[in-house]
Amino acid sequence: MSLTPKENNLSLSKFESMLKTNSVYFFDSIEFEEIIHYYLESGKNSLAKKAINLGLKQHPNSVMLKLLHAELLIFDDEFDKASLILKELQALEPTNEEIYVQQASICSKKDNHAGAINLLKIALTYTDDEVDVLSLIGMEYLYLDNFTEARLNFAMCLDVDYEDYSSLYNVIYCFDMENKHLEAIDYLNAYINKDPYSEVAWHQLGRQYFILEKFKEALRAFDYAVLIDEYFVGAYLEKAKTLEELKNYNEAIENYKATIELDDPTSFVYLRIAECYKNLNKRASAIQFYKKAVQEDPLLDRGWLAMTDLYIKDKKYNKALFYINKAIEIDDQNALYWRVYAEINLKLNFFEEAVKAFEECISLQDFDLRIWLGISDVLCFLGEYEDALAYLLKAKLYFKDFAEIEYRLGSLYFKFKNYKKGAKHLNEGLTIDFEYHTIIEELFTDVFKMKKVSDIINSFKKTS
Repeated sequence: MSLTPKENNLSLSKFESMLKTNSVYFFDSIEFEEIIHYYLESGKNSLAKKAINLGLKQHPNSVMLKLLHAELLIFDDEFDKASLILKELQALEPTNEEIYVQQASICSKKDNHAGAINLLKIALTYTDDEVDVLSLIGMEYLYLDNFTEARLNFAMCLDVDYEDYSSLYNVIYCFDMENKHLEAIDYLNAYINKDPYSEVAWHQLGRQYFILEKFKEALRAFDYAVLIDEYFVGAYLEKAKTLEELKNYNEAIENYKATIELDDPTSFVYLRIAECYKNLNKRASAIQFYKKAVQEDPLLDRGWLAMTDLYIKDKKYNKALFYINKAIEIDDQNALYWRVYAEINLKLNFFEEAVKAFEECISLQDFDLRIWLGISDVLCFLGEYEDALAYLLKAKLYFKDFAEIEYRLGSLYFKFKNYKKGAKHLNEGLTIDFEYHTIIEELFTDVFKMKKVSDIINSFKKTS
């Protein structure tokens, strides 16, 4: 028999008064249990320990107090001491399910999950609260990645308590981990047949359809979820994502905005609204919500990058440069950001900065052909031909028989008056892709005008 809230408050006040005055008051064992539970739930373990010590002095034979003592010892990883107490209690009360639950907790903390399951199965034979024990068994199977057995135990929780939504979520989680989305849909439909007004089940059903890219079915399920519970933020969010997939951006925006009205705004929601406006070609509104996203989360580099892309499309390169710098400040190990940085600097004729960006890409193992060509072309423009040659030779290690590289190498060797190597690479380029030789005229006009080069091109043209 537990204490009433009023009695509990009096017991707590009396206990804390006793601690302050160093007096010793008498409490019955139930009062001690309530005091200890209160401190444990409040995270005040040191006070819980004081209450246990005093409680056991006044009630040395109390099984419940000893169980609470064992629980605290387990929390502090003092497994041997806890095991001794539990072994003594098991001899006294072999049908007390809490003893086996705590012994299972020790096994679980020692990564002996199979042992924990065996002990919990014993507890299950003695308990009046099957749901709690079945749920613990399910969790132990999850630790073993045995999703089938875990799911079966969580499903049994629902057989006992149909509104145990925590177990419902766990059942569906197990289906997800097994990639059994059709089976999850069947399970949820059966659940809904018994409880058609379960917004949680409709929400989970929508999620499964979404995973399978059955967006119309997903939308119907999320519609039911928000009809049943108009304050269900998660359902509005999933509905909005589904509407995005169906390219119904205006309605998606409405549902994203509904989540803001019901709960604190998040950078994710602002970002999605911005993306919807972008897809509707409403640039000003998109920028407005991208800015809200990064204000909500200044470390949201994806938001800074999105604004950069919009300003690049609008040819507002100075603004684009400002925003890509923000993204790089957050993550300077992202090669994509350095690529974009290089692109913007080229548009602004900041060639040294573009070279720096390409070098960063290469140092980050971004060996895309466009990076190698980009840095070599910029270096050539700057007159740093030897450095350009060095990068092209490195590129050739990764890209064999690419005309883009061969023509550039040939042109540089001709520029250095190494006609033998120049002719070799020029011929290789012509063999791979004759039409592409116009790149020489575009990048190396002086080389293209050389008689040696025109002779090779004309000779190749005649023989091909």
